Amino acid sequence: MKIRNTLAVALLLAATAFSPAQDVLTIAVFDFESKDEAVRDLGPKVSALLNAHLSANPNLITVERAELEKALGEQGLGLSGTVSADTAAKVGNLTGAKVLVTGRVFKVDKDLLMVSKIISTETSRVFGEMVQGGPAVPLPELAAQMAKRIGNTVHEKSATLVARTETYEERIARIKKSMASESRPVISVSISERHFSGPTIDPAAETELAKIAGDCGFKLTDNKSEVKAQIEITGEALSEFGMRKGNLVSCKARIELKVRETATGNLLIVDRQTSVAVDLTEQIAAKSALQNAAAELAERILPKLAR
Repeated sequence: MKIRNTLAVALLLAATAFSPAQDVLTIAVFDFESKDEAVRDLGPKVSALLNAHLSANPNLITVERAELEKALGEQGLGLSGTVSADTAAKVGNLTGAKVLVTGRVFKVDKDLLMVSKIISTETSRVFGEMVQGGPAVPLPELAAQMAKRIGNTVHEKSATLVARTETYEERIARIKKSMASESRPVISVSISERHFSGPTIDPAAETELAKIAGDCGFKLTDNKSEVKAQIEITGEALSEFGMRKGNLVSCKARIELKVRETATGNLLIVDRQTSVAVDLTEQIAAKSALQNAAAELAERILPKLAR
């Protein structure tokens, strides 16, 4: 019995100490700038090499290039190194990345120099790294050196690159504070949900958005209630498996919403949010990603609905 109790305590301590979302960060690599004639074709090659090396880092989840291109294309942004601290937050919202990597490749005399910028999408902090090699040093070797430095910087500066985790109670208090009026309309929330590798048992996005709205003072209703909604929030949510790193699984989620006034049929708000979450199981990671995306949408939408 004593051995069993000791084992239970050990498992409990391990579970409470483990926080996948804080241990693993999502990172997106942009094409490095390579304008000089001598290095004109090296930018995309450096990006591909860095992405390959960083994806092997157990503490990092890399955003796939195709997904990055699609997300940025919707906003008219490119993969070239035009991202800055000012646009980092938008890119983070679109891709779920916590950290962005961009930079420049150029030659000084016969040496090849690679300079990178490591940008936080949450705190806007920027860190830099540089590697330099002579004619005898191949590009893959320089890229491997840079990837190692980037990985070390992200690990060492993670507390600065990622914003402090906000509690649910703090988020609710902040949303309430941002509302100009105490009046709250009656709202309904209906979000269809799909996970690509399995059935959806209960709608995580709908549940999270409705809970936040209720805790912020909004009156909730549905098709079984006698009270009719003044505002209808409808949308679609999807989640899918991202990748596996050891015991951890990452999932990506996207929610698209429409907010409509029922009396007039007027469309008030159209919005969407992408998020990434990491956990021990695919099901929980998918739900966490959906909950994160729903919470971000609630923070933007609910203050606009307070009358």
